[in-house]
Amino acid sequence: MEGFKALTIVWCVWVLLLSHSSLGDAKVRHYKFDVGYFFKSVDCVDKLVLGINGQFPGPTIRAEAGDTLDIAVTNKLSTEGTSIHWHGIRQIGTPWADGVVSVTQCAITPGETFHYRFKVDKAGTYVYHGHYGMQRSGGLYGLIIVDLPKGQKEPFHYDGELNLLLSDWWHKSIQEQDVGLNSPTESFRWVWEPQSILINGRGQFGCSLGANFINHTLPVCQFKGDEECAPYILSVLPNKTYRLRIASSTSLLSLNLAISNHKMVVVEVDGNYVQPFTVDNIDIYSGESYSVLITTNQNPNQNYWISVSHRDYNVSTTQALTLLNYKSVHASVLPSFPPPMTLPWNDYEGRKAFTKKIVALKGSPQPPKYSQRRVVLLGNQDVLNGYYRWAVNGISLSLPPTPYLGSMKFNLKNAFDWQDPPESFPQDYDIYIPTTYHNATQRNVVYKFQFNQVVDVIIQNSNSYIPNTTSFHPWHLHGHDFWILGYGEGKFKDGDEKLFNLKNPPLKNNLVVFPYGWTAIRFKTDNPGVWSFHCHMEPHFHTGMGVVFAEGVQYVKEIPEEAIACGLTGKMLMNKKIH
Repeated sequence: MEGFKALTIVWCVWVLLLSHSSLGDAKVRHYKFDVGYFFKSVDCVDKLVLGINGQFPGPTIRAEAGDTLDIAVTNKLSTEGTSIHWHGIRQIGTPWADGVVSVTQCAITPGETFHYRFKVDKAGTYVYHGHYGMQRSGGLYGLIIVDLPKGQKEPFHYDGELNLLLSDWWHKSIQEQDVGLNSPTESFRWVWEPQSILINGRGQFGCSLGANFINHTLPVCQFKGDEECAPYILSVLPNKTYRLRIASSTSLLSLNLAISNHKMVVVEVDGNYVQPFTVDNIDIYSGESYSVLITTNQNPNQNYWISVSHRDYNVSTTQALTLLNYKSVHASVLPSFPPPMTLPWNDYEGRKAFTKKIVALKGSPQPPKYSQRRVVLLGNQDVLNGYYRWAVNGISLSLPPTPYLGSMKFNLKNAFDWQDPPESFPQDYDIYIPTTYHNATQRNVVYKFQFNQVVDVIIQNSNSYIPNTTSFHPWHLHGHDFWILGYGEGKFKDGDEKLFNLKNPPLKNNLVVFPYGWTAIRFKTDNPGVWSFHCHMEPHFHTGMGVVFAEGVQYVKEIPEEAIACGLTGKMLMNKKIH
């Protein structure tokens, strides 16, 4: 306990020092990304993979806070467009580089190159991933690690660093998934569960490293070590402290990570420092990132399991396993004890308890005491015109052919539906039973906010179309960090503001909304642009579970032509009407 208090004091001093320091000597870092398909046995089954420069996962981007990234992304696909979103990077002053097709840019068509040039303004652990169609499900993702500028130190000590990028993997192609999701109800096909969970792009289908300890019929995996699907081993020295950076780019699964016999101290979430707390395992939802500290103080003459399992209803995907390898032992030596148990998906209270432990580091920015506008967003599933769709406040998002950023900047009234979407949902809507929404539609509306306004958003969960089923929905806001003010049970109502945490709410860019509950966030509309806010489960967003926020578009500087060279803005460019 005394050591924990001392660590807290160090952190507070660090925050004060950092607030008065500069970003040092910033650099421009250049990358060339060729997006293409290739064959790879990522989980011991040879399948098409969507990757970058022939790599899967894509190359890790490493920079310092204040640096500018200049990334030339060339589409080497022969039949489809592409784009890349830099998840967690706020794109201050560069909204056209956010990478969301039909929101901030046109798709990069086959053979074309799009130059993403933007500043990474804040240290932390982030991911990048495709944001066109189902391409994240196909493997288009990688890590972004932003270090503090030289001369600055983290508010905690560690001797080494290890990185884990977690994802889920299907044997069904993304084209087949897309057609199944967008077929009429009588021929609709859900993506179902993934075949594997991948750790740094590697998984094992049809066998398990822990088969001798787990009650299933799979054989023990046998590897020489040079196979494409051989587990990615994390090697460590004894009696050291390691920073383990963990990021999830899953398309569907929420995950739980544990390391046998090792505690984890959580110190960073979504690129923001949090008050450190110690746990045996962590829940990580799609899009989230963590830094945890582990101390290698166990018996150095054996290896230890790293377990990644899912936390999802009615999913049979096998627990992913690899090893924390103490270097005094050969990496092929499996532990002589069972791996950490897969926790039950319906451990609601345990999942909520972990999430509520995440609070801001002392000295972090606090939210404004009051908001000037509140939007309540109900996510639900419905049948629209004979198709299963996800919707928000009765509107299933259908993105327009002209990117919002350009059409709003140039006030193109025919580019999308300019009518204001509903600020809430009908009070008589029963969140506990599957029911159709009043007059649900498919539209491409935008929530338009005043610039520099303080906004509260309440995300309300409800039953899906099938009785007694709901999800732990992870949501991601582009262009911003937000304060998570709190979580509540049932339907949000006036007076629930008393449950808000205004003392030390965490800053994040991802949230989870629990079954039949709500999550409240607060943010400031201080980043001119048009920003997506959506469920980060790929099949849900792909079928309409998202909204679009716009703020201060009049202050957006000149948009690069390559971002708006399609749709109505593309026609204007051809006619030389945009200067």
